[in-house]
Amino acid sequence: MTLSEEDYVKAIYHLGKEQSAPVSTNAIADQMSTKPSSVTDMMIKLAEKGLVNHKKYHGVTLTDNGKAIALSIIRKHRLWEVFLVDKLHFSWDEVHEVAEQLEHIKSEKLINHLDKYLGFPEVDPHGDPIPSKKGEMKKTVKKLLIELPAKSIGICVGVKDTSQAFLRFLDKNGIALGDTISVLDREEFDGSMQIAINGIEIHISQQIAANLFLKIPE
Repeated sequence: MTLSEEDYVKAIYHLGKEQSAPVSTNAIADQMSTKPSSVTDMMIKLAEKGLVNHKKYHGVTLTDNGKAIALSIIRKHRLWEVFLVDKLHFSWDEVHEVAEQLEHIKSEKLINHLDKYLGFPEVDPHGDPIPSKKGEMKKTVKKLLIELPAKSIGICVGVKDTSQAFLRFLDKNGIALGDTISVLDREEFDGSMQIAINGIEIHISQQIAANLFLKIPE
C-alpha cells in the first residue's frame, strides 16, 4: 500500500467510528483536505484491493481486511507517540505530527520490539487505547469533566481536543494524564469549575472542562 492509501484507510476508520455509519465521500474529503472527486478515485482503488465497500450514494465502510490495516497503523502511531514522550521527552502537543511519519514504517518486528521495550502500554500520551498486535483495543469507561457534579473525584485519562494549542495549555498549567482531579464547585453562570488537581486548587473554564476525560473509581 502507498502512504496515501494508508492515510485514507485510517481516516475512514476514525470517521466511521465517530459516525457509527457508512462514511460519505464529502466527509472523507474534508478529513483529507482534498476534493470529493479525488476521494472517489481513491475509493475505487481501495475497493479493488478489497479494503473498502464502496457503493455510490451509500457511503464507504472498511472491509475486515481494511479495518485490520487501519488498526495496525493506529497501533504503530500510538506506540511511537509513547516512545517520543516517554523516551525522547517530547511534549504531548509535539508528538502527533512526528508519529504521522513513523506510523508508515512497515516492519512488524520493529513495532513488536518497540511494544515490548515500552512495557506493552495500553494507552498513548493522549489517553487513547493502543490496539494489540491482534487488532484488539480495550475500551475505557470515561466521562467528560464537565459532566461531573460537585464532589466528584476521578483520574484524568484522556483529552477530547488534541490540538497543539490545548495540549500546550494543559502542559503550562500542569495538567497531565494520571492526575487525580476533584470537582469542588461549578459556576452556574458560565459553566466554569473550581477543581483540585493532586490537591492543588485551580479555576478552569467550561471549554477546558468539556475536553478532559476522567475515569471515575467504582
